[in-house]
Amino acid sequence: MVAKKTPAKKTVAKKTVAKKPVAKKTVEKKPVAAKKAPAKKPAAPKKAPAKPKLTVKGKSPKELADAAGEPYISIVSVELDPENIGNGAFQLDWNDKFIANLVRAGYQSKPGEDESIIVDRWFQTVCRNVIAENYEQWAANQPNGGRAPTQEDLGNGKTSVS
Repeated sequence: MVAKKTPAKKTVAKKTVAKKPVAKKTVEKKPVAAKKAPAKKPAAPKKAPAKPKLTVKGKSPKELADAAGEPYISIVSVELDPENIGNGAFQLDWNDKFIANLVRAGYQSKPGEDESIIVDRWFQTVCRNVIAENYEQWAANQPNGGRAPTQEDLGNGKTSVS
C-alpha cells in the first residue's frame, strides 16, 4: 500500500487597493451577533485506485536477436565492492548463437564445463585488449616511447644513450 501525502493548504495573499477617501458619516453601531462558522464543503470523494492498464509487452532485444538468428550479448549489471572500488563483477546475458560464434572463433571449454566458462574467457580477452590498447596509447605519448633510456659505456669517456 502506498501512503499518499496530502497537499498542504496554500495561503494566498490578496492585493489591497488604496481607496479614495470618502466623507465619514456617523453611524450608530449595533451589537453584532456571533457569526456562524461557514459550512465546510464536503470532501471530494476519494478516487478508487486506478486499475492497471493492459500493456502489450514487446520482445526483448535478446528475443529479437534469437528470432533473427543473430548473436546477442549484454551486460545485465555491474557490482562493485564498496570496500575496494577496483574489485567487482559483471553479470552478462547471451544467447546460443553467441556461444556458437565463440566456439567457431576458437574459444573452447573442457568437457563438463559450463558455457559461462567460454563467455568468461572471451570477456577476459576483451579486457586484455582494452588494457593493451590503453598501454600502447600511453607509451606512444611518452618520451622515448615509454621506455627508460639505456646507457652503454663505449670507453674513452664516451657513452651511448638510447
